[in-house]
Amino acid sequence: MSDGTADEAEGAGGTDSGPGETAEANGIVARYRETGTERLLTFERDGRTAAVAQNVEGYAMLKVRTGADGDELERYYGFDMALDHAAELLGVSRHDLPVPDAAEDMGM
Repeated sequence: MSDGTADEAEGAGGTDSGPGETAEANGIVARYRETGTERLLTFERDGRTAAVAQNVEGYAMLKVRTGADGDELERYYGFDMALDHAAELLGVSRHDLPVPDAAEDMGM
């Protein structure tokens, strides 16, 4: 699991704005943080990762990736659709994903 160091964020758009916020449920760890350029929500489960990213201003489409620095797979306007895709990557239901409070307003 991540320790929230700024070094980890370098590949994901710059320096972290802080340690972020973490939520855990159903064997899934979710971590929300902001980098210099992105709002980033990452999920980890049984060695699998998925990430949902949005520009730091919060108005662009959400990008679903294989991880914080992973390949972009798809873009979505809605947070629910992005979470559906992230859950699929982890092999779980969207409703199993814990979402930290700070990430609840992602999406357009």
